[in-house]
Amino acid sequence: MKTSFYSDDELINLGFKKIGVNCKISRYARFYSPKSIEIGDNVRIDDFCILSGEVKLGSYVHIAAYSALFGAGGIEMNDFAGLSSRVTIYSITDDYLGDALTGPCIPDGYRKIERGKVHLRKHSLVGASSVIMPNTTLNEGSAIGALSLVKGIVSEWSIYAGVPAKYKKPRKRETMLAYEKELLNFK
Repeated sequence: MKTSFYSDDELINLGFKKIGVNCKISRYARFYSPKSIEIGDNVRIDDFCILSGEVKLGSYVHIAAYSALFGAGGIEMNDFAGLSSRVTIYSITDDYLGDALTGPCIPDGYRKIERGKVHLRKHSLVGASSVIMPNTTLNEGSAIGALSLVKGIVSEWSIYAGVPAKYKKPRKRETMLAYEKELLNFK
């Protein structure tokens, strides 16, 4: 009987660049160019997610339902990073100011494209329905509140929220790192 998650053998046959152990990946998730996608250990990707382009996931990463990672410019999520439902990450986007035409059906010579890596460092977290734009780094331990728009550099161990996302308050570093140590020593 099949479950809602791929088996280990099925995951290998999907053709990922790298796939770790103990991964729970929904059969309803979609992967475009899986040969460009690396997945670490203990990763869970829920229903109706899209991963496309250059995507690298560390270990203990969770991507909740309906999230999308468009990685033509590169997306990296380090260990213990997570996305709540309906988060969208763009590492490439058109310029909407009117200096060029927009959309994937338009030849590149008529488009003005912004491309840049998105990096979610260790223990970073993104709240539901948030949007992350190209050239963004969420530094270690940063958290983004729901419904936020993020572009640029987010300070480590800080909470940001809003449109555009702004600093709200610090996040508890020592507690999280203690739990990480305990979990990794437990294995």
